[in-house]
Amino acid sequence: MKSDASFNMLDAIDRKLLRELQRNSKLANTELAKLVNLSPTPCLERVRRLQEQGYIHRYTAQLDPEKLGYQLLAFIEITLDRTNRNVFDEFSLYVQQLEQIQECHMIAGGFDYLVKARFRSMKDYRHFLGSTFGNHPAILSTKTYVVMESIKENSPLPILK
Repeated sequence: MKSDASFNMLDAIDRKLLRELQRNSKLANTELAKLVNLSPTPCLERVRRLQEQGYIHRYTAQLDPEKLGYQLLAFIEITLDRTNRNVFDEFSLYVQQLEQIQECHMIAGGFDYLVKARFRSMKDYRHFLGSTFGNHPAILSTKTYVVMESIKENSPLPILK
Protein backbone atom coordinates (compact mmCIF):
# COMPACT_ATOMS: atom_id res chain seq x y z
CA MET A 1 0.00 0.00 0.00
CA LYS A 2 1.14 3.50 -0.74
CA SER A 3 0.40 4.77 2.78
CA ASP A 4 2.46 1.98 4.35
CA ALA A 5 5.38 2.70 2.02
CA SER A 6 5.11 6.40 2.80
CA PHE A 7 5.08 5.71 6.53
CA ASN A 8 8.10 3.43 6.23
CA MET A 9 10.09 6.35 4.78
CA LEU A 10 9.91 8.08 8.16
CA ASP A 11 12.85 7.52 10.47
CA ALA A 12 12.67 7.31 14.27
CA ILE A 13 13.22 11.07 14.70
CA ASP A 14 10.43 11.92 12.23
CA ARG A 15 8.07 9.62 14.12
CA LYS A 16 9.05 11.14 17.44
CA LEU A 17 8.45 14.64 16.01
CA LEU A 18 4.97 13.62 14.89
CA ARG A 19 4.17 12.12 18.31
CA GLU A 20 5.33 15.26 20.13
CA LEU A 21 3.49 17.62 17.78
CA GLN A 22 0.27 15.65 18.25
CA ARG A 23 0.64 16.02 22.00
CA ASN A 24 1.34 19.74 21.83
CA SER A 25 1.50 21.61 18.53
CA LYS A 26 2.32 24.85 20.36
CA LEU A 27 5.80 23.69 21.33
CA ALA A 28 8.48 26.18 20.43
CA ASN A 29 11.01 24.74 17.99
CA THR A 30 13.75 24.85 20.65
CA GLU A 31 11.60 22.80 23.06
CA LEU A 32 10.65 20.35 20.33
CA ALA A 33 14.30 19.98 19.31
CA LYS A 34 15.26 19.07 22.89
CA LEU A 35 12.49 16.47 23.11
CA VAL A 36 13.71 14.69 19.97
CA ASN A 37 17.45 15.20 20.62
CA LEU A 38 18.16 17.51 17.69
CA SER A 39 19.51 21.00 17.42
CA PRO A 40 16.91 23.65 16.48
CA THR A 41 17.84 24.11 12.80
CA PRO A 42 17.61 20.44 11.73
CA CYS A 43 14.46 20.10 13.82
CA LEU A 44 12.80 22.99 12.00
CA GLU A 45 13.91 21.59 8.64
CA ARG A 46 12.38 18.20 9.46
CA VAL A 47 9.08 19.74 10.58
CA ARG A 48 8.94 21.79 7.36
CA ARG A 49 9.64 18.65 5.32
CA LEU A 50 6.90 16.74 7.15
CA GLN A 51 4.50 19.60 6.36
CA GLU A 52 5.53 19.74 2.70
CA GLN A 53 5.14 15.97 2.36
CA GLY A 54 1.63 16.17 3.82
CA TYR A 55 2.18 14.32 7.10
CA ILE A 56 1.10 17.45 8.95
CA HIS A 57 -2.07 18.97 7.51
CA ARG A 58 -2.56 21.90 9.85
CA TYR A 59 -2.27 23.15 13.42
CA THR A 60 -5.47 23.83 15.34
CA ALA A 61 -6.73 24.66 18.80
CA GLN A 62 -9.02 22.07 20.36
CA LEU A 63 -11.96 23.98 21.82
CA ASP A 64 -14.38 22.82 24.52
CA PRO A 65 -17.78 22.59 22.79
CA GLU A 66 -19.78 22.70 26.01
CA LYS A 67 -18.09 25.92 27.19
CA LEU A 68 -19.09 27.42 23.83
CA GLY A 69 -22.70 26.35 24.32
CA TYR A 70 -22.78 23.24 22.14
CA GLN A 71 -24.47 20.82 24.53
CA LEU A 72 -25.73 18.30 21.99
CA LEU A 73 -23.53 15.91 20.00
CA ALA A 74 -25.27 13.79 17.37
CA PHE A 75 -24.28 11.20 14.82
CA ILE A 76 -26.58 11.15 11.82
CA GLU A 77 -26.89 8.40 9.24
CA ILE A 78 -27.77 9.78 5.82
CA THR A 79 -29.31 7.71 3.04
CA LEU A 80 -29.48 9.32 -0.39
CA ASP A 81 -32.28 8.61 -2.86
CA ARG A 82 -29.75 7.79 -5.58
CA THR A 83 -26.04 7.16 -5.66
CA ASN A 84 -23.96 8.46 -8.51
CA ARG A 85 -20.89 10.67 -8.87
CA ASN A 86 -22.90 13.87 -9.41
CA VAL A 87 -25.05 13.34 -6.30
CA PHE A 88 -22.00 12.47 -4.20
CA ASP A 89 -20.13 15.57 -5.38
CA GLU A 90 -23.13 17.86 -4.82
CA PHE A 91 -23.77 16.41 -1.35
CA SER A 92 -20.09 16.81 -0.44
CA LEU A 93 -20.14 20.51 -1.39
CA TYR A 94 -23.41 21.00 0.49
CA VAL A 95 -22.16 19.41 3.72
CA GLN A 96 -18.90 21.38 3.70
CA GLN A 97 -20.91 24.60 3.97
CA LEU A 98 -22.73 23.54 7.16
CA GLU A 99 -20.86 24.73 10.23
CA GLN A 100 -22.73 22.41 12.59
CA ILE A 101 -21.16 19.41 10.88
CA GLN A 102 -17.76 18.53 12.29
CA GLU A 103 -17.19 15.36 10.28
CA CYS A 104 -18.83 13.59 7.36
CA HIS A 105 -17.78 10.18 6.08
CA MET A 106 -19.00 8.14 3.11
CA ILE A 107 -19.84 4.69 4.44
CA ALA A 108 -19.99 1.25 2.83
CA GLY A 109 -23.02 -0.55 4.18
CA GLY A 110 -26.66 0.13 4.95
CA PHE A 111 -26.53 3.92 4.48
CA ASP A 112 -24.43 6.42 2.53
CA TYR A 113 -22.91 8.96 4.96
CA LEU A 114 -22.22 9.24 8.66
CA VAL A 115 -22.22 12.80 10.00
CA LYS A 116 -20.93 14.06 13.35
CA ALA A 117 -22.58 17.34 14.29
CA ARG A 118 -22.90 19.63 17.31
CA PHE A 119 -25.86 21.76 18.33
CA ARG A 120 -26.72 24.11 21.19
CA SER A 121 -29.92 22.24 22.01
CA MET A 122 -32.41 19.64 20.81
CA LYS A 123 -34.50 22.52 19.48
CA ASP A 124 -31.55 23.68 17.33
CA TYR A 125 -31.02 20.12 16.09
CA ARG A 126 -34.71 19.78 15.23
CA HIS A 127 -34.58 23.06 13.28
CA PHE A 128 -31.42 21.91 11.46
CA LEU A 129 -32.97 18.56 10.57
CA GLY A 130 -36.16 20.11 9.24
CA SER A 131 -34.76 23.15 7.47
CA THR A 132 -31.40 21.87 6.28
CA PHE A 133 -31.37 18.13 5.72
CA GLY A 134 -35.14 18.08 5.27
CA ASN A 135 -34.87 20.45 2.31
CA HIS A 136 -32.05 18.66 0.50
CA PRO A 137 -33.51 16.93 -2.58
CA ALA A 138 -31.14 13.94 -2.56
CA ILE A 139 -31.61 12.96 1.10
CA LEU A 140 -34.04 10.06 1.31
CA SER A 141 -33.79 9.43 5.05
CA THR A 142 -31.85 10.16 8.21
CA LYS A 143 -31.36 8.33 11.48
CA THR A 144 -29.94 10.19 14.46
CA TYR A 145 -28.04 8.98 17.51
CA VAL A 146 -27.70 11.55 20.31
CA VAL A 147 -24.61 11.12 22.46
CA MET A 148 -25.31 10.85 26.18
CA GLU A 149 -21.66 10.83 27.27
CA SER A 150 -18.36 11.02 25.40
CA ILE A 151 -15.82 8.55 26.70
CA LYS A 152 -12.93 9.22 24.32
CA GLU A 153 -12.55 11.93 21.69
CA ASN A 154 -9.87 13.50 19.55
CA SER A 155 -7.23 10.92 20.32
CA PRO A 156 -3.84 11.26 18.68
CA LEU A 157 -2.95 8.79 15.95
CA PRO A 158 -0.65 6.00 17.08
CA ILE A 159 2.80 6.60 15.61
CA LEU A 160 4.56 3.25 15.57
CA LYS A 161 8.21 3.00 16.39
